[in-house]
Amino acid sequence: MADSAPPLRPFSSTAVLLPTGAEAADFDRYAIDGTGVPHFTLMENAGRSAALVLNHLFPEGPVVALVGAGNNGGDALVVLRNLAAWGRDVRGVLVADRTPPETVLHGWELPLVHDEGLSDDDAAWDLALSGAAVLVDGLLGTGLSGAPRERQARAIQAAGRSGAPVFSLDAPSGVDASTGAVPGATIHADVTVALGWPKLGCLLHPARAVTGRLIAVEIGFPDPGPDRFPARLITPSWAGGQRPVRALATHKNAVGSALIVAGGEGMAGAAVLAARAAIRAGAGYVRVASTASNRSILQEAVPDAVFVDRSDHPGLLDAVAAAGAIVVGPGMGTGEEAGSALRAILEAAGDRPVLLDADALTLSVDGGPPVGDWTRRGPTLVTPHPGEMARLTGSDADAVNAARIDSARSFAASTGAVTLLKGAPSVVAHPDGRLLVDAMGSSDLAAAGMGDVLSGVIGALLAQGLPPLSGAGAGLCWSGRSAVVAGKGAGLSPTDVIDGLPEAMAERGPGVTDLDFPFVLLDLDPPR
Repeated sequence: MADSAPPLRPFSSTAVLLPTGAEAADFDRYAIDGTGVPHFTLMENAGRSAALVLNHLFPEGPVVALVGAGNNGGDALVVLRNLAAWGRDVRGVLVADRTPPETVLHGWELPLVHDEGLSDDDAAWDLALSGAAVLVDGLLGTGLSGAPRERQARAIQAAGRSGAPVFSLDAPSGVDASTGAVPGATIHADVTVALGWPKLGCLLHPARAVTGRLIAVEIGFPDPGPDRFPARLITPSWAGGQRPVRALATHKNAVGSALIVAGGEGMAGAAVLAARAAIRAGAGYVRVASTASNRSILQEAVPDAVFVDRSDHPGLLDAVAAAGAIVVGPGMGTGEEAGSALRAILEAAGDRPVLLDADALTLSVDGGPPVGDWTRRGPTLVTPHPGEMARLTGSDADAVNAARIDSARSFAASTGAVTLLKGAPSVVAHPDGRLLVDAMGSSDLAAAGMGDVLSGVIGALLAQGLPPLSGAGAGLCWSGRSAVVAGKGAGLSPTDVIDGLPEAMAERGPGVTDLDFPFVLLDLDPPR
C-alpha cells in the first residue's frame, strides 16, 4: 500500500443516476409538462451552474462558445451571459439559423457571429476561435443520432484545431449519449458538465475517452423516483451503503462462510488468489475445494482456509452445506472431473448464492450444467470477460464490446443470472433491467489473476449477505479503489489489490472534490 492514500475519488454527494439520452429527453418533457417546472428555469439553472464550474476551473482569459440551435445552445448562451456579468471576456459563434431569444439573453448584448459568414474557410474559423482560454461546446448535447451534419462537423473540427481546452455541456458534441458511440466528428472535451445527471453513453467507450473530467450538476429537476432510470454509477459513496455490518457478538460462520471451488492441475494460483481475496474481504470462514495435488500449496499459501478435496464428493457436499455462498470456476479446469464436481455442487447448492466464473462458464457451454440450470435453483451471478460472454452467447468478443450494455442485459434477462461483464467499463446487469456501471476500474487492472481476486471478493460479500447485484457492484468498487491506493501503475499485481482491500473497504464518505458548490453531484476524473 502507498504510505499516503490518494484522495477518495470519484466524489458523489448522492446516488448517481445514468439516464440514456432518450430517457433524459423524456424526463425533460415530464419535468416541464408534467410537473410545471418552467423550461427557462431549467436552462437558467443549468447555464449558471456550468458557468460557476467553468469560472472555477478556468478563471482567466477569454471564453468562446460554439452555440447550437437546440437547448444545448441555449445553455451555452446562459453560460456566456453569466460570465459576461462577472466581467469575463466572452464571445460566441452561432452554428444555427435562429436569433437567440430575449428570454435567454435578458437584455445582454453578447458579441455573437453566425457561422454562415465563416463558410468552409478554415482560416476564418480559426480566427473566430483564436485567443480563447477555453471553448464552450454547446453544439449538439445529448440529442445526437448518427454522425453530425457537415455544418456542425466543421465547427467541431475547428475546435480541435484551436488547441484550447474544451468545456462541453451535457455531452461532447458528436457523442451518442445513449450508446457511447462516436459515429463521426466529435469534440474531445477536457471537462464535461452533465446537466442533472451524467448520460449513460458518456460512461461507455469510445465516448468515455473524449468526455474528460465528468462533472454532474443539479439543475432543479423534480424527484425522478427510484424506478425511472434503471442505471446507476458505482461510486465509493454508493458502495459505502452496501457495506456488510457485523454484529458485536458473532462468530466465524455468522459473518460469512464462503466455499471457493478453484484450481485444477497446475492452477493452484487461481485458488490461492480467490481464497486470499475472500478472507481480506471479510469472509469469516473460507473453504477451498481443489484437486488433491494442490493441497500442500494451498495449505502453505493460505493457512487461513480449510482445504477440501473436490474429487471427494461426500466431503465436497458437506462443504456446500456449510457455505453461505459458493464461488465456482477460477482455474478449476474443464475436464470430466471438473464437470462432475460442478454437477454435484448444483444438486446440493439449494438456494445459496453461487458465482460462476472462468472455467465454470466454459463448462456451461461445453458439457457442464448450463447457466439456466443454476438460476432455476437459486441466486446466480456470472462474471464473464468479453471472450467468455462471446462463447456463452454464440457471438464474438468485438460484438460484445461494441454493445456491452445490451450484451449484459440480454444475457441476464434470458438466463435469470445477474451478469457482471468485465471490461472498460465493467457493468452489472440484473434480469429485471437494473444496471450498475463501474467508475473505479482502470487499465492497471489488466493483469492475469485479477478476475480470480474479484471473484473471491464478491464471493465473500455474498457470503456476508449482500445480494448478487450489490455484491458485484461493491466488489468492483473496492477492488478498483485498492488498486488506486496501491499506486503501482502498470506494475500492479493481484496481491497488491488483495493486501489493500481492508483499507479500501474501511473508507467512508462521499469522496473529495475541489468544487465547493452544493449543486455538484459527481466529480469523476478522466479514465486512465
